[in-house]
Amino acid sequence: FSLPISQGPALTCSSTIPDLDYFRGSYGAKALFPLFHDAEAKDPNISSALLDFLATRFETPHKSRAKLATDLAAYVYAILAQPAYSETFCDELLKKELRVPLTKDKKLFDRAASFGRCLINMHTYGERFTSVKKWRAKKGKAKCLVAVPDTEKDYPESYCWENSKLRVGAGVFAPVDEKIYDFEVSGLKVLQSWLGYRMKEPKGKKSSPLDSITPKYWSHDFTKELLELLWLLEATIDGYAKQKALLNEVLESPLFAERELPPVPNKERKWRGDLDNGDAVEIDMPEVKE
Repeated sequence: FSLPISQGPALTCSSTIPDLDYFRGSYGAKALFPLFHDAEAKDPNISSALLDFLATRFETPHKSRAKLATDLAAYVYAILAQPAYSETFCDELLKKELRVPLTKDKKLFDRAASFGRCLINMHTYGERFTSVKKWRAKKGKAKCLVAVPDTEKDYPESYCWENSKLRVGAGVFAPVDEKIYDFEVSGLKVLQSWLGYRMKEPKGKKSSPLDSITPKYWSHDFTKELLELLWLLEATIDGYAKQKALLNEVLESPLFAERELPPVPNKERKWRGDLDNGDAVEIDMPEVKE
């Protein structure tokens, strides 16, 4: 990855393809690695040798590479998308070294993958891993105690948090835990950023006249989206204890050493992408001796 990971989860996900370095909004999209090469999600962007190796070790030859690739992605998300991982491996992360502890215990791998599927489904508002369940915002503790006025003159100019109450203009939402208000991913405070972009004078740089086109009043949809975000963050934080337990189980279990894993086949050591003019391009990667 392009920048060191500090506080919060070491991995986040999105149902859409970001055109910048994700939440930082800069540095370009060089740190993005799609799970699949194709839109049909049949050609995994993961070494076929690794997927075949795991299928053999976990005795699941009936699974397609695409299915095993999604299992692996869900496992990785369950292990890395939590503060406990960032805290445990803080020194390695400061060196921009992202390593995934891969358990040899199939049952433990499956439990982590199952948790990861539900987590990705929730964090993408049901846009990914749709087979898990039909996503709907599960009501949490936070409620709208005082509605934000839907008039132009009362459009919120500021927000603040105090004593478990989130004030958005004249509106009040509670109870909101301080952990939710300060929830961050490597410096970006999710809730505060969401609110900042929806104030009367929204945060962010203005590079075009289009940036001045903003809502004239706080809509019911904004309140609904804010409540869903509060509930999602509640559920995320509530799940950290289980995620930490899974991480500890994985670290205490037999792990695959790097030397045990197969190298990427030379025929797959090419980056496939598209230039701006639509022409396909392949970049040869250094070959390795197998």
